[in-house]
Amino acid sequence: MTEPIIELRDVHVRFKTRTSGLFQKSYVDALAGVSFTVERGRTLGIVGESGSGKSTAAKVLVGLEQPTSGEVVIAGETVTTFTGAVRNRLGRILSVVFQDPATALNSRMTIRDALMDPMQVHRIGSAASRDRRVRELIGLVGLPQSALDALPGQLSGGQRQRVAIARALALDPQVIVADEPTSALDVSVRAQILNLLTDLKNELGLGMVFISHDIQTVRYLSDEIAVMNKGRIVEYGDAAQIFDHPTDEYTRTLLGAAPSLLEPHNHA
Repeated sequence: MTEPIIELRDVHVRFKTRTSGLFQKSYVDALAGVSFTVERGRTLGIVGESGSGKSTAAKVLVGLEQPTSGEVVIAGETVTTFTGAVRNRLGRILSVVFQDPATALNSRMTIRDALMDPMQVHRIGSAASRDRRVRELIGLVGLPQSALDALPGQLSGGQRQRVAIARALALDPQVIVADEPTSALDVSVRAQILNLLTDLKNELGLGMVFISHDIQTVRYLSDEIAVMNKGRIVEYGDAAQIFDHPTDEYTRTLLGAAPSLLEPHNHA
């Protein structure tokens, strides 16, 4: 068993609601005791409907949300507060691919500059080695070198998401957190992006957290699955086992919902 790169241990995130008064506090538990691990070379799929807590879990993972209680352990070290130094270190371990590539890319920056940016911020390598890395990254995600001189607006949605994935790989992270990375894309492009993520995971030995409301897409990609409902993990374990023998009613409901436009491989 390899040492997990990231671990959430009994994490709670509690928000005050708008109806909280001076004498009566009302809270909502966005996460209520969530625990899971992320290992190199494995994909953990986190699935649930809107409001299930999956996005809050992602925010805790990447340091955008502070847990009310519980532990976040990164590379064997418990993180209590996400200081600048911790975020800097975290940036070398974990990277995020967002739902909409527009959030990751500055419309006025060429693709070359967008890929160069994380390395300059973290002061990695020389100008020549950064330039080499940029050319390598664009090839890694299946785009031609000519794309480096383009602006994001000159590329298609699928191409922009490939650039966003390349940017996420710039610092050679150990884990990629992909938050609904295909939901803003045309159906015809989704499978290509999912295949690219799978290939990169295998080629680079990445750990991956794949977050989606679509259980069939999660099935296509994941080694382990955490099914979330109302801030809790209701089912967690081996992907094939959960799909073939779901024990929770909520998982069965998700599986029985509309079939995905992306068919998983047949496990014949």
